[in-house]
Amino acid sequence: MYIFVSIFFSVVILFILYLIYSIFKQKIKFYVTGLDNGFSFNDLSLLWTVSQICDLETPVSLFWSMPSLTKCMMQLTSDIEANPENNTEKNQRIISKLFDYRTKLQNESDSKKGLTSTLALDTKQQLRIVFPGHGVFTSKLLNNGHELIIEVPRQKDMITIPADQWVGSVISVYLWRKGDARYVFDTLVLKNGIFLGQTALFLKHSYNLVRTQKRKSVRAQCQIDALLYIIKEKVIDYSIIETQNGYKCVLEDISEAGALIRIGGKGVQNIQIKIQFTINNMLVVMFGIVRTVEFNQETNQSLLHFECIHIEQEMRNEILRYVYKMLPEHEKEVLQALDMTDEDEQNDETVVHKEENVEELPKMIDNEVTTSVSKVPVADSEIIDDTISIF
Repeated sequence: MYIFVSIFFSVVILFILYLIYSIFKQKIKFYVTGLDNGFSFNDLSLLWTVSQICDLETPVSLFWSMPSLTKCMMQLTSDIEANPENNTEKNQRIISKLFDYRTKLQNESDSKKGLTSTLALDTKQQLRIVFPGHGVFTSKLLNNGHELIIEVPRQKDMITIPADQWVGSVISVYLWRKGDARYVFDTLVLKNGIFLGQTALFLKHSYNLVRTQKRKSVRAQCQIDALLYIIKEKVIDYSIIETQNGYKCVLEDISEAGALIRIGGKGVQNIQIKIQFTINNMLVVMFGIVRTVEFNQETNQSLLHFECIHIEQEMRNEILRYVYKMLPEHEKEVLQALDMTDEDEQNDETVVHKEENVEELPKMIDNEVTTSVSKVPVADSEIIDDTISIF
């Protein structure tokens, strides 16, 4: 009788534990995964709340899915913008940590090898196509033989451009290869025709299929007026905001890790400087070093390649928001295509989880392609003519 009672209570306790685990399974996995990736309990408490607000189907995906991570980051920053009382040092630190984690995800797969040509693509491969000047389209690979045969690309499930109007055009094709990575290649539309009873496009094979290219910091082209100050002190006070006039300059690109600065006169490398400028009505101060200089004797101007060595977290986050949200108009189509392949990747990873019942995190997959950015026109000569030769 005693043994029966003991077994009964053991079963009850195990059942209760099983119920608790079933109810809190996602939260337990979320915290365990977050701790493994360097987040504290306090960080994870906030991130769990954010994941619920964002209505993530699988909260733990925040730690391996770029779309989920980005969605939560946007929720946090939007909340801070809407509620200034939440703009605390703790929240800025968490946002900064999330940006760093995003970079880690992008760089995780650097050593992987992938496809080098389109010959190895499988039929039914989902394709995201940028038709320059016309937008982003969705298509699917119907056959891979002497040529790539694809469905006539659609926008919102509608054929907005007839098949014959694609012929002779150079297009960019983005894709997520299941279990591998994102790829991009440019190709020529050779002709249109019929394949298995449906209208199709015939594309030229590409032998320059490029796997995700990443950079530790993503730069955005810009034209931002700034003031430059030479740092002469041996001990730098990072809290000082300059009120005196500095040297006028123009930032031609910007990232949280540095900038390309154009200024009058001949620059000298390896000097310490600070720059002050405004982004979205926020004053930003960056301290750093001029690593290299390109001097144009004809215009008497220098391009300074500036590496940032110190920036306050809130200012750094503002730059990152600017870079990721306010890139030039001509990159809109590329970014939309990348977002679509992000969705393809997320769907792929979700299927993997369901089919294999994997308890461990899936592979962290590349999610960034270095997009080529055309050179921004030189600023008005009046601005540069007013600058002072500082070197």
